[in-house]
This record gives sequence, structure tokens and C-alpha cells, in this order.
Amino acid sequence: MAGNNPQVEHLLRRAGFGMSPDERTRLGSMSVPALIDYLVNFERQPDDVDGFIGDSAYVGVATRGGAFSPNTIIDDARQRWLFRMVHTRRPLQEKMALFWHNHFANAYTKIGGVVGNIQATKMLAQKSGELPGPQGQIELFRQFALGSFRDLLLEVAKDPGMLVFLDGRLNVRARPQENFGREIMELFTFGVGNYTEQDVYAAARVFTGWNIALAGGGNNQDPNSYYQFVFNANQHELTAKTFTFPIYANGGRTIPARAAADGMQDGIDLINALARHPQTARRLAGKLWNYFVSETDEPEEGFLQNVASVYAQNNTDMRAVVRYIFESPWFGEASRYNARYSWPVEFVTRAIKETGWAGFSVDSARTPLTNMGQTLLEPPDVSGWNLGKTWFATGAMLSRMNFAATLASNQKFNLARDAAASRSSADRVLAYFLGRFSPAPYDSQSSSELLSYLRSGGTWTGSDAQLNARAPGLARLIVGSSEYQLV
Repeated sequence: MAGNNPQVEHLLRRAGFGMSPDERTRLGSMSVPALIDYLVNFERQPDDVDGFIGDSAYVGVATRGGAFSPNTIIDDARQRWLFRMVHTRRPLQEKMALFWHNHFANAYTKIGGVVGNIQATKMLAQKSGELPGPQGQIELFRQFALGSFRDLLLEVAKDPGMLVFLDGRLNVRARPQENFGREIMELFTFGVGNYTEQDVYAAARVFTGWNIALAGGGNNQDPNSYYQFVFNANQHELTAKTFTFPIYANGGRTIPARAAADGMQDGIDLINALARHPQTARRLAGKLWNYFVSETDEPEEGFLQNVASVYAQNNTDMRAVVRYIFESPWFGEASRYNARYSWPVEFVTRAIKETGWAGFSVDSARTPLTNMGQTLLEPPDVSGWNLGKTWFATGAMLSRMNFAATLASNQKFNLARDAAASRSSADRVLAYFLGRFSPAPYDSQSSSELLSYLRSGGTWTGSDAQLNARAPGLARLIVGSSEYQLV
């Protein structure tokens, strides 16, 4: 197939979700530097993908007796995100939104239990301007996908969904709530070992008064109502807050007492300090190593130092950081191709893109994804999903194989048609499918077994009947194989 460049395929598996046949035509022949530029500067590409939902040329969505409503129905929101992953012209934007969703993990069920299902969906997934109220959290992650981490951290601290999930809505001067203050240090920035319980209590007081309020004149069940961030100055704890680490450039560790009207600056000062702390830079570098470079090798010290340096020199700008990673020798080493374990949503999206989607609905992937261990907008807790080999429990791997079978069966006639040009030999058919699906390299025994499958039942003739019988089966075997579970 055109565009079978291992470096390009590696880049689009890590920075995106693999390549559809159309993307092989558009992107497969690009040079690696040009492709990096295309991916990193994604704003140059149109963000019109949502407008194609319902178009028969694209993967389908399902409704349940009413209109498709991804701003107010959580399962529709999950479908819209899967649709975007399959069809976006901005794959890195969606890949980074997924990264931030795991980094700043919020779960629909807890939020819905507090504010109701409609408002919880709006908090997590509302697209700006489609209903009254602020954009949902996933839209925030798209907006800041490669923006300033400091700015993203500030927006997350004011995000209504986060204020519900980590109980910031309850954080008042008489009873400081410690959940967000703890997690902004432990999980969102510099990590365990860099703060004390004294710091947790000080951070809780810093964010007193960072609350939410219902607006729009309705109630929780009114789609035109919405929750928004409010700073309640009369609920802000006014005394000085002292930390065990520097808050200010001069080394000062105490946020001074302020008047109530100026109290929000306390939180901004802490966010600035955390975002710019050297250990935050190293921790993000380590997470990005695992996401983009390797889960089978520990992060190399040179990588951590260099990425942290780029982060600091560019004032926490993630575009500069991610570009550096893609251009670095660590990312480009062939030994690190297929060295990360595919998240369920990555597996499903890549399988749809590479197998085909005519007549298929992303709704068919929702239950399999849950069985594989990942429900979008429902991470198990604030620390996110368990990653790496933990994705591959027996039941989860069986779910991946079953999904591969369902998808291949759905696309059987299209797969046979597309393989027809290679029908002259079983070897050519196998080569076509390995080029189309780009799994990790098979050893000689596995390759022989795939060829034996094609040739089973008699001599290979390349007839329509053979293609119709064997092409979808071969796709199922490849997509369900262990080699395909690596990106």
C-alpha cells in the first residue's frame, strides 16, 4: 500500500489513532518533519468533524428514540468523542484531550449523583455555544491540548465538573475541604514526596470560596440551566498560608493575608508556583514518556532533563514540549516502535479506522470498551485508569478479540473488495492486510499460521468465494492478535 513508511506509521499511532485508507493517501507519503508540523499545528486544519455526524459516508451513531444529544446524554457524548477520534483532521488534539482526561480524571457517575445526569453531561462534554453555559471539560482539554499547562491548571481549578468531583463546591472558610488541595499537588502537578500534610491544609484554605452556582433560571433537569464557577469572597479564608516549598520567585513560602475581594489571587499564586515547579516539569515529562515514547523502558534521565528544560524555557507551553518529544531521538528509535500498550479506546478507534466503518456505529463499541476496562468519561477514580499491561486481563483481551470479530464481520464485503487487487496469491493478500493494519511485526511462525489460514480448505485461487470467506477472517485474526495491541 502507498505510504507504508514505518516512521510515519509510528508517529500516527502515537500522535493519533492509526491511519484510515484515506489518511494513508493524504498523509502516508509526507516526510516525518512535515507530518510533525501538520500534527502539532493542528489549528491549521478545519475542526468541522461534528458536522458530519449522521452522514452515511462516516461511521454511524445511534439514538434511543429521540434526537442525538451529546450535550445532555452521556452515551451520546461518548459516541461523539469516538466519532471525532475516528474522523478528525486534528488527531493530536484528540490524543492530547485523552491524555488530559486521564491526568485530570473526573467521572460522570459521581458528578451526576450530585447535579443530575443532564448537568453532569454538560459539565463533561458540552460543546461551546450549543446550549447555555460554559464548555464541558473535554472541550476545555481540546482548547488547551497543546497550550500553557499553567493556564490549563487554572481553568481546571475553576471547572464546574472538577469542583463537583473533588468537592470544591463545599470548600468554605468555616470548613476547608482538602480534596482538591491534595490532588492538585499529588496528581496534577509535582507528585508525592514534594508536599506535606501542612501543605494540604494550606492549599485547602487557599481555595476556599472557589465554588459553583446554578444559573439560567431553571433546575438541574433543564438543559438551558447550567452551573458556573463563582468566587465567593465571603467564604474565602483570609489569613496567610505558609507552605514548605517556594511560592514566589524570591523563595517566599507564605501567601500573604488579603482582603476578601482579592482572595482569589491566593489560588492563582499557588497554581503559578505548582505549574512552574521543576518537579512538575519532570513528572509531566515522565507521563509523556509513557504516553508517547515507551511503557516497556523506564524514562531516560536525559529525556526527563531535556523535556523539563523545554517546559521551563517555554513558560509551560505544551506545544513546544510535544514537538520536542516527536523530534527527539528517543521517540524516533525503531526499538521503541510498538512499545506502548494500546488503551481500549485507542484499540477500538484504530480498528475502526483501519478495518472500515460503512454501516457500522460507534455505539456498537461502547459496551465492548467497558468490557475492555475503559468507559470514556468514567475513569475509576481521580488517579485515572491503570495503564500498561493491566489492560490485558483475560476477560478484557477476550473482549478485544470479540470486537475484532464483530467489526470484521460487519465489513466483510468491503474487506474482500479491497483485497481483490492482491488476489493472485495468498502471500500478496497477507502483505496487503499487514500493510493496511500495521501490527507489530509477526515472527515467522505467526506469519506462517496466518498464511495457513488463508490457504485452509484447498489451493489458493483468489476466487471471489475465497476472498469473501478469508478476507474478514484474516482481518479478525490480525486485529485480535497480541501484536495489534501495541502502538
